Amino acid sequence: MQALVLAHTLRVAVKPVLDVWGRYPSPLWPAGLLDLSARYLQPVRGVRKHRVQLDDCSAEWWERRPGSDAGGTAILYLHGGGFMTCGLNTHRVLALRIAAASGASVLTVGYRMLPRHPIADSIADCVSGYRWLLDRGYPPERIVVAGDSAGGFLTFATAMALTGLGLPQPAALVAMSPLTDLDPTNKLSRREGSGCPLIPRSVLITLADIAVRADRSSQTVSPVDGALAGLPPVLIQVGSTEMLYADAELMAQRLGAAGVPVTLEVWDRQVHVFQAAADIVPEAARAVARIGAFVRETTETPVRTASTG
Repeated sequence: MQALVLAHTLRVAVKPVLDVWGRYPSPLWPAGLLDLSARYLQPVRGVRKHRVQLDDCSAEWWERRPGSDAGGTAILYLHGGGFMTCGLNTHRVLALRIAAASGASVLTVGYRMLPRHPIADSIADCVSGYRWLLDRGYPPERIVVAGDSAGGFLTFATAMALTGLGLPQPAALVAMSPLTDLDPTNKLSRREGSGCPLIPRSVLITLADIAVRADRSSQTVSPVDGALAGLPPVLIQVGSTEMLYADAELMAQRLGAAGVPVTLEVWDRQVHVFQAAADIVPEAARAVARIGAFVRETTETPVRTASTG
């Protein structure tokens, strides 16, 4: 019941606003206001916050066990928001809830975003966050990269970038309702997206156009079209009726074909990034618990054999 109420609320109150933006995009839209308004959201208790300055952006380090860096687990968390909005404030509670379920500390990255910066800059900032964890003493087998929506795109893109830079892969990747293909064609042709309570068709079309115009020199490759072999185990969670179901399914298929251990969890009638509603939606709380278990399993006993679920 809670999930149905949430879906109805998003369909009535949020989706029409996003549709207006998708149809009439303009730099006058206050994209940064959403993250600013979320700065007073209360974090999970029992962690200490440290402001971090990466090469070209800021980040937050939430330490669960001070002084235990080398022996603990760390999550590199990459927030969603269509590469254009949200940030450290909007996703702080979700990142910390996942960290708590995993028994890990977490570094959240306030990466540079569209339209001022191409997606290639966002990826570079995420790699910078990964380097920061390595420099702090975390071995790669104790690091998990996680993200939601556009942050799911960055999760895969960051892992692929690490290969190109000769850096070791993390223990695992977690992607919630991930955007994995900038081309909206496949998503718009699928029936699952037609009833999505949050993301309208117009947003996908406009986002793809903005990304292409901003990224012409970099020519960023969508994760579904990238070199996936050699990536660590992956957990993907997605709702059965959301717009990005098609992206999650296609990504899981291509990961499996590349020999990457992947588990795709399709949660019945859950909204886009439903895990953020873990306080009120029982399915969301269970999904976060599943992520925590996956993080613990992959950092304690790394999996190297392909599997699907």
